[in-house]
Amino acid sequence: MHTQLFPGIDWVGFVDWNIRDFHSYNTERGATYNAYLIRDEKIALIDTVKKAAADTLLKNVSELVDLDKVDYLICNHAEQDHAGAMAQVVAQMPNVQVICSPRCKDILSGYTDTSSWNFRIVANGETISLGENTLTFIHTPMVHWPDSMFTYVGEKKLLFSMDGFGQHIASSERFDDEIPLDLLLEEARIYYANIVYPYGAMVQKVLAAAADLPIEMIAPSHGLIWRKNIPAIIEAYSRWAAKTAEKKVVIFYDTMWESTEILAKAIYEGVLSVPGVSCTMTHVRKSTLTEISTAAMDAKCCALGSATLNGLPTPTIGAVMTYLQGLRFPIQNALAFGSFGWGKNAVDEISAWFTKMEWTPIAEPIKCKWRPTQEIIAQCEEAGRQLALKALED
Repeated sequence: MHTQLFPGIDWVGFVDWNIRDFHSYNTERGATYNAYLIRDEKIALIDTVKKAAADTLLKNVSELVDLDKVDYLICNHAEQDHAGAMAQVVAQMPNVQVICSPRCKDILSGYTDTSSWNFRIVANGETISLGENTLTFIHTPMVHWPDSMFTYVGEKKLLFSMDGFGQHIASSERFDDEIPLDLLLEEARIYYANIVYPYGAMVQKVLAAAADLPIEMIAPSHGLIWRKNIPAIIEAYSRWAAKTAEKKVVIFYDTMWESTEILAKAIYEGVLSVPGVSCTMTHVRKSTLTEISTAAMDAKCCALGSATLNGLPTPTIGAVMTYLQGLRFPIQNALAFGSFGWGKNAVDEISAWFTKMEWTPIAEPIKCKWRPTQEIIAQCEEAGRQLALKALED
């Protein structure tokens, strides 16, 4: 199966309808691994797919060209969802030359024996002519691995953007104007929050470089190809890369016997008492890390609460803390809260984590022994109000 982008340029990738977990990223709509074939005087395959889908990729390519006629295999990124099939592909393409960045070669060689591969290492800005089409290689380190690069076809104003501008969606459609734009942008936001967000500074550099290129199509390595709504996704990436916090409070909590949930609801009511601030409240054991991080990406303030289990926050809150620590969202102010009984309380652990994250507490941690009193509930409502006022500050 293949889909034409332009005459002589086709999508030849793999649709993964059944995947639901992508190293802790919940892919409820599945995923695609996009590879592209350019047929010109020289023939180039842009990226591969994960190892388990190698046969599908080879079948798709062979429907368009004999495998021994492929001259170049461009590896924009060595992560195994894009390069896992490379050993099988290279074995079936005896005349192929592997084109990649220096770091990409190192990483590929760490995954598999590449000693017999014919490599050509390309510098930033280097070009290869295929005949009518010219490939220009743009190094994009740390978007989102150190080896990453884009490949640009100037004659078609076509950018192969690797993980940039991607989404995890399994679909029979291939282009952005074939599904609702709001759905596509939401999946792009989820993808950015969970994969790309920590590398905002590099994304801004890439966007600046791409601004000098005429672009009429962006073909990422996951999801739908952008051909109509390019201004919308560029604007969204510019906004997300700026790491601007909105007037928003997120409340994350886990509860055992509802005491911590009562505190969370009181904090939520306090936030809502202040006009102009948005707020979400999430019971983390009934959500996913993917949803939690997407909610937190543009929040200015966070309330994090936990019941106490064996003297510590619950395991799910521990997972949330670990996940958010790696993503480093622009949260500025925070509130720790939670319940405990006969032993050590978990709230002190959350407070210590705030220090590590450089989040400024808006008040002393709120600790509830056994069941919340009306006094503690009122304290939570006031703390929620203070969080909202902090969210309104410039």
